[in-house]
Amino acid sequence: MGSVNEKTITVYVEGLPETCPEGTTYREIADAHQKDFSCPIALVNADGRLRELYKKASPGCQLRFVTLKDKAGCDTYRRSLVLLMLKGIYHVAGEMPPRCASAAACACDAENALRFAGAGENSNIDKVGVHFSVGESYYCTMEGRIPLTEAFLEEVKQYMLTLVRQAAPIRKKTIATWEACARFHEYRMYDKEELFRYRRSSKVNIYDLESFEDYFYGYMLPDASYLTCFDLRLYGDGFLLCFPSQAEPGKLAGCAQARVSAEIQNKIWRTQKDALEWGKKLEIPTVGALNTYIVEHRTKDLIMIQEAYHEKKIAEMAASIAASPEKRVILIAGPSSSGKTTFSHRLSTQLSVYGLKPHPIEADNYFVEREHTPLDEDGKPNFECLEAIDTEKLNEDMLALLAGETVELPVFNFKTGKREYKGDVRTLGPQDILIIEGIHCLNDRLTYRLDPDHKVKIYISALTQLNIDEHNRIPTTDGRLIRRMVRDARMRGTDVHGTIAMWPSVRRGEEQYIFPYQESADYIFNSTLIYELAVLKQYAEPLLFSVRPGEPEYEEAKRLLKFLDYFLPIPGDDIPNNSLIREFIGGSCFEK
Repeated sequence: MGSVNEKTITVYVEGLPETCPEGTTYREIADAHQKDFSCPIALVNADGRLRELYKKASPGCQLRFVTLKDKAGCDTYRRSLVLLMLKGIYHVAGEMPPRCASAAACACDAENALRFAGAGENSNIDKVGVHFSVGESYYCTMEGRIPLTEAFLEEVKQYMLTLVRQAAPIRKKTIATWEACARFHEYRMYDKEELFRYRRSSKVNIYDLESFEDYFYGYMLPDASYLTCFDLRLYGDGFLLCFPSQAEPGKLAGCAQARVSAEIQNKIWRTQKDALEWGKKLEIPTVGALNTYIVEHRTKDLIMIQEAYHEKKIAEMAASIAASPEKRVILIAGPSSSGKTTFSHRLSTQLSVYGLKPHPIEADNYFVEREHTPLDEDGKPNFECLEAIDTEKLNEDMLALLAGETVELPVFNFKTGKREYKGDVRTLGPQDILIIEGIHCLNDRLTYRLDPDHKVKIYISALTQLNIDEHNRIPTTDGRLIRRMVRDARMRGTDVHGTIAMWPSVRRGEEQYIFPYQESADYIFNSTLIYELAVLKQYAEPLLFSVRPGEPEYEEAKRLLKFLDYFLPIPGDDIPNNSLIREFIGGSCFEK
């Protein structure tokens, strides 16, 4: 890249040395290599750390390119698309934030400046919320004087495409935390103002797109030209921001199907919507609001309210099941760390109120022995596939129990990878009912020999109702990953490195073996506790700090540490011993 008359540096691209002029950005290096990749390069990994493309290359750094097919690149695309959408909505609605970063950089003319300065009570847009995933899309809402219509969304979309064609730059700025609080107060983004009130760092990074400023948790693309694939569609009382999948980042076809996907997932959507309304009812929709509650109120009250809400939902489910005496097998499924074990025990307690005698059974105790576990595409044990379960033995034992026979049930030792028998002998009477929990329980192949008329299917998942702020979601998967790493370290002999390394395989298994069956459930239970991340923080942080720079899991550990830093801690002393969170932090009354 360089000539003999200019200062040069050497970087190592995918291990090979390359000379370039001093001051070269990562984007310039990425552009020179883009032809070798089938989709755009979004970030670089420099010396084991993710870097945005606008940054200047460091001499001697080891570079690896991150494309939109990588998770980090895909997440970067989606965050950047949210910023582009927000800019489009405020522009089409005739608004901009009431002041720009500086007079020199301000792209607003004098007339607009006067109009925007009066924003407040007469604002066209009060709030735009980005809430939860629905297929390959985000469910969003808009509050204000402008009606949300297909015509409005189409105008927003066309303006967004204009910025894409113009390659409008996304600029990163660092400002003082106190200034961020003041600025977002002016912008009427009060969730962000509240979030930064509890920030320990004296600095905040914000992003600017055509004088629209916002804060985002994570990396961003250098400009809008990357954001060619998206759609906006009305859905429910809001709309969907549709994007391509990680596997096919250049195809709009996935976006076009997002509305159909959302309609198919109606039960899950309603459950997530209920969770959103529950957070609003408690006046804790965001992390900042939770932190304020921790500071200003007794957290014991919050814990008891949330636990009472869970108990109410479980009791209602038990009453409905008890009204159908022909149902003798309850099947509880859900993704990893959704709290299936504790839920099955609590449901058993509620069923006992109606004179039923429940027998909780974990399908995981029917794992095949470790050496017989199937391997995934990377050659690693695939504990998530149905073939990892001895379905023949499971069905044999369940049929025998339902026939009134005496059966000794196995216990799987996760440390040795062996199935053991420790005297767990069961015999079912006429009022007895089986409660089987496991990730495959909604798949009829797991219990293929049991009568469908005798089954009740329950789907359980931790569907996060809390967001960081109005524009930054907390992915459901992050909450479950933190739950799992705490539990794995405590109970399963797996350190945080192993949990993080295994998580992509776990997620693939969920996509393949669990999520396709969730809408077949008779009932859906949301196991998230609105306070739980503030509790898990103190257990997870020491584990995450054990991951060192240069280790493969470091970037993910660093990301999760940054995420947990948003939360003020809540001690676990006041958490009841039958709480779902006890399954992960310890002290559960259901532990043997």
